[in-house]
Amino acid sequence: MQKYYVEKVRNYIGGAWCLSSSSEAEWNEVVNPATGDALGKVPMGNAADVDAAVAAASKAFPSWRETPAPVRARYMFDLRNLMEKNYDELLSICTQEHGKTVEESRGDVRRGIDNVETAAGIPSLMLGDTLEQVAAGIDCASYRQPLGVFGIIAPYNFPSMVPLWFLPYAIATGNTVVVKPSEQVPFSQYRIFELLHELKLPPGVVNMVHGGRDVVNGILEHRDVKGVSFVGSSPVAQHVAARCGATGKRFQALGGAKNYTLVMDDCDWEKSVANIADSAFGCAGQRCLATAIAVGVGPAYAKLAEQIVARASRITVGEGHQAGVTMGPLISATHKERVLAYIELGIKEGAKLLLDGRGCKVDGYPRGHFVGPTVFGDVTPLMTIGREEIFGPVLCLSKSPDLESALAMANAHPLANAASIYTSNGAAARRFTHEIGAAMVGVNIGVAAPMAYFTFGGSKGSFFGDLKAHGKDSVGFYTQSKTAIQRWW
Repeated sequence: MQKYYVEKVRNYIGGAWCLSSSSEAEWNEVVNPATGDALGKVPMGNAADVDAAVAAASKAFPSWRETPAPVRARYMFDLRNLMEKNYDELLSICTQEHGKTVEESRGDVRRGIDNVETAAGIPSLMLGDTLEQVAAGIDCASYRQPLGVFGIIAPYNFPSMVPLWFLPYAIATGNTVVVKPSEQVPFSQYRIFELLHELKLPPGVVNMVHGGRDVVNGILEHRDVKGVSFVGSSPVAQHVAARCGATGKRFQALGGAKNYTLVMDDCDWEKSVANIADSAFGCAGQRCLATAIAVGVGPAYAKLAEQIVARASRITVGEGHQAGVTMGPLISATHKERVLAYIELGIKEGAKLLLDGRGCKVDGYPRGHFVGPTVFGDVTPLMTIGREEIFGPVLCLSKSPDLESALAMANAHPLANAASIYTSNGAAARRFTHEIGAAMVGVNIGVAAPMAYFTFGGSKGSFFGDLKAHGKDSVGFYTQSKTAIQRWW
């Protein structure tokens, strides 16, 4: 592993690298969550940084929107090729700053590349409609046109992938962007912007501002930002939606999750248990599609509890580059304490602790933020751990007498991001798919992550807005439809 280090992370504005105007006291040190080693410093940023980036993006927009769609698409092909060329380095950076294993980083970076590839098809994706002779001598055509400057506010859990859910579609459709990566994981996007710089895009088409709350609010309040793409917790997603509504912006705000998985007794037990464990504990549970609650339906509960504990006990926790490691640390000491507090609360509220990850130690990495796989049994929806998003390697097991009751339990939760069922019964699978409230559904799939050409996003309290991420929805979000009715005398 080659250590990645940037002494001071710079912003990228108007095609040039520049330091934030933050004072020296407003820079935070970023550390490798597995080793505790410093990776560099990131500024907390301010409204002045946002103003400069939005000004550059606004200046670039008129000429960029006039750039033919096939020309814009070629930049996407070139970015894809550069990411492939630097693939292994991108994996290592992701693992160093986030802590996930190299294999998990492989999925992170690959899904980002998938979106770049999909956006390269923008000449076809942006096609409008025409109909001649809608009335005597009158023809009608609809066009999709870009809107201007868009803000992209990303979370920490997928440093490479999530900003690429948005950026490729936004610029391929003719808009310009200001990206704010998570201040906890700035380096993956820093390296990707170095690759974007190699493309020699017109200055101001892509911009990046590092920071925290002030930068987020600077984007939300800026009058020249036409729309915002956000991924994070539901309370912040709701804040994004409220401020965008008040300031007249489009928004797609992807929030939190408490994902249910239903397990039927007729499932393929070996494959299902392996899949559920990977869903619950992959990326140390720090993903919005992780299984949070597995419901044993009818006689399935006892077998589920026994086999999940056995499987989770075999997970190897450690530094993500090391061979054989299948789960890394949590992102920070603060988040580790938050997860540990939820475990204590689960015990206090009467859940049965079947596997305790609190004492997890990794030889050679005493400063790592490690929590081992943790499994609770007999969890009810009234318990805090049954209601709130933990975002860590904690799996809750619940009981339900039948499929109808299990569906009711899942649908009663205010969050509805993803849900899965494990069964060999087609009728049960179809009923689940039809009736479950979550917007991303897996049948014998633990992480129901749509590919780049399908839409990505939850429902209820997990999503605020109309059009979601990925594919056709992205094209709709980043463009307005204009209809032209023409008659020639």
